[in-house]
Amino acid sequence: MTGPTDRPQRWNRLLELLADSGRLSVEEAAERLGVSSATVRRDFTALAEQQLATRTHGGVVATSVAYDLPARYRQTSGEAKQRIAEHAASLVDPRAVIAMNGGTTTTAVARALAGRTDLGMTGDEQLTLVTNALNIAGEMVLRPHMRTVVLGGVARRESYELHGPLAERALAELRLDELILGVNAISAEGGAQCRHIDEAGVTTEMVRRSRHVMVVATADKLERTALARICSIEQVHALVTDTDADPSAVAAIRATGVRVDVV
Repeated sequence: MTGPTDRPQRWNRLLELLADSGRLSVEEAAERLGVSSATVRRDFTALAEQQLATRTHGGVVATSVAYDLPARYRQTSGEAKQRIAEHAASLVDPRAVIAMNGGTTTTAVARALAGRTDLGMTGDEQLTLVTNALNIAGEMVLRPHMRTVVLGGVARRESYELHGPLAERALAELRLDELILGVNAISAEGGAQCRHIDEAGVTTEMVRRSRHVMVVATADKLERTALARICSIEQVHALVTDTDADPSAVAAIRATGVRVDVV
C-alpha cells in the first residue's frame, strides 16, 4: 500500500469521494486511497465521531454536512490554486483595506498575502483585512503585521462564513479598497455567482462597498453556473484564473472590459 500516510490528507480525500457518491464502502475507499482496510475503518470511525459521516455496516454515508464539505477538510492546495493565490496576493497594496469572502481559493490568497515580506507596517499604514470567514480571520489574527476585522452574523458550518443582517449592517459602516472575491461560477453573461442565496447577500454588499473587485477562480469555475448572482460582470474589475481556462470563456470576459490574468 502506497497511499497517503498523513491522516488529514486521507480525510480530505475520503470526504471528497463521499461528497461525489454519497456512500463509500471500506473496500472501495481502501482501493481508491491505496491504504489498508483497517486504516479506512479507523478513519471512518473518526469521521463519524466528528459527525462528518454516518457509519454503516461496511462503510459510511454522507451526512447533510458532508455534501458541502467544511473548508478545513477540503483541499486548499493544488498548483493552479496556489498560482492564482500568489499572483492575486502580489497585486494587493500593502496599505489597503482588503475584503475577502470565504472559500478555499480566498483562504489560499490570505495565506499568500500573509507571507509577503513587505507587510511590516503598523498603525494606519498597515494592511487591513475585512472578512466574514471565521477560518481566514482565525489564521490572520495571528499575523502582527495585519489588522483583521471580522463581520458579525450567523455562521454557516459548511464554509465558516458569517451572513445575515448583522454582517450586512457592519459592512455599511466600512470603506473597502478592494474585494478579493471567491465564486462558484463566473461568466460574461451570468457575472459572479455562488451556490447559496444567504451567502450572496453579504458578498453583494461587499461588492457594493468596494472600489475594486478582483475575482479569484480556478478554470472550472468559468464553465459552471450557480444558483445566486453576486454581481454582474460589469461590477468586476479583474479576474485571476489558471492556464486551463477555456480561451473562449476568457475572451468573452475580457470583451466586457474585465482585466483577466491567466497564471
